[in-house]
Amino acid sequence: MILLDQTHKATSQAHDPERLVTLTSRLEASLRAISAQGRVALASSLSAEDMVLTDVIARLGLNIEVFTLQTGRLHPDTVAMIARTESRYGLTIHQFEPEATALADFVSTFGLNGFYESLEARKACCGVRKLEPLGRALSGYDAWITGQRRDQALTRDRLEEREQDTAHDLVKYNPLAAWNWADILAYAEQFQVPLNPLHARGYVSIGCDPCTRAIRPGEHARDGRWWWENADTKECGLHQNNQNKETIA
Repeated sequence: MILLDQTHKATSQAHDPERLVTLTSRLEASLRAISAQGRVALASSLSAEDMVLTDVIARLGLNIEVFTLQTGRLHPDTVAMIARTESRYGLTIHQFEPEATALADFVSTFGLNGFYESLEARKACCGVRKLEPLGRALSGYDAWITGQRRDQALTRDRLEEREQDTAHDLVKYNPLAAWNWADILAYAEQFQVPLNPLHARGYVSIGCDPCTRAIRPGEHARDGRWWWENADTKECGLHQNNQNKETIA
């Protein structure tokens, strides 16, 4: 049985088995079709969503590569998931780190933890540690896959399963867009997917260590990310197409 905090309990017994069968079948068909679109990669944060996608990719033997952004500020549990996943599935997770000079410039300008002081500093940190490495990671690919879901955040409630990533001139797929957290955990239990230990300690959305905390009872999944900011700013810039209702209006 997989248990998170009392607000986010989910077991296969409580989940509709027919729903899981339908979702899994659709996900498998979607990833099979995506894998035929040229050179494709999954951007994995080693979170439960990305582990579900990795499991399907490995289980079906799909020609989809996996990479992660090694920001230098990840939780030790998340870093340990890289080797654990590679061993479990017999694949290589390619790691992309920040460019050393740009990182040194950020620290010199804002300080190591300057991201707490302003939105400008936080976005600058994400730019150095995530956005620039992502650009390198996506070089040479025709499409990429994310584990985004619509119910994760206000900025994702209009998320499409297929969209054009104009920032990188690629097609981006979000095959879990319609899934909810209970769906993710039910799949993980059904297929014995290894999960980041942080999930069992109340972390639903996982990012860098200093910018992520466990959520409290009644809080939204993304409330643990950049908790000192407003809900409509909680994106690092990796998903630049994401908009909330207010910005669309």
